[in-house]
Amino acid sequence: MPLPVLHALRCTGAASPTRLGAFTGLDEPDVESALITLGVEGFVTRSYGAWALTEAGRTENVRRVAAELDAAGARGSLRAGFERFLALNPELLDLCTAWQLRLADGTSSANDHTDPAYDARVVDRFADLDRRFAPVGAELAAALPRFGRYRLRLTGALERAVAGEPEFLTDSTASYHTIWAELHEDLLVTLGLPR
Repeated sequence: MPLPVLHALRCTGAASPTRLGAFTGLDEPDVESALITLGVEGFVTRSYGAWALTEAGRTENVRRVAAELDAAGARGSLRAGFERFLALNPELLDLCTAWQLRLADGTSSANDHTDPAYDARVVDRFADLDRRFAPVGAELAAALPRFGRYRLRLTGALERAVAGEPEFLTDSTASYHTIWAELHEDLLVTLGLPR
């Protein structure tokens, strides 16, 4: 059980047990138990209520994730899925910008979300991106099952945004954008690629 928590800290940075539970799908008591075990091993530390990796923890995570990938024999298929993910990544970044900023008369300003038609068009584009990500997410999960959590989390964030909680697009630690960034980091770390 410690690997999912160790790796979640590598992908999220400093985080609370609640956030690590959302990332891993583990119950908070299980997360806390794993954090205590990892702390005893010198792999994590806690400061101001958040947990973070130590340098030894970063090194151990690289070792464990490489062993997981090699044991699964999934390097090639995960790399192919990553390439497909990268093709969608610029569009996600553009959508986040469109949600946060509006272009008018050649200048951009903060989107004050007073134009529901504009916001609806951006949300529709998020939904379209999410549909096109689905087969990529399935490919990643087939390579390593732990990647299946991302598809669930992304869809959940989009559903909450559509249901009237717009912060779940770009403005929370559980937003579509944040989860996408965690997935990007996870793929880089798992494949041993630099950012």
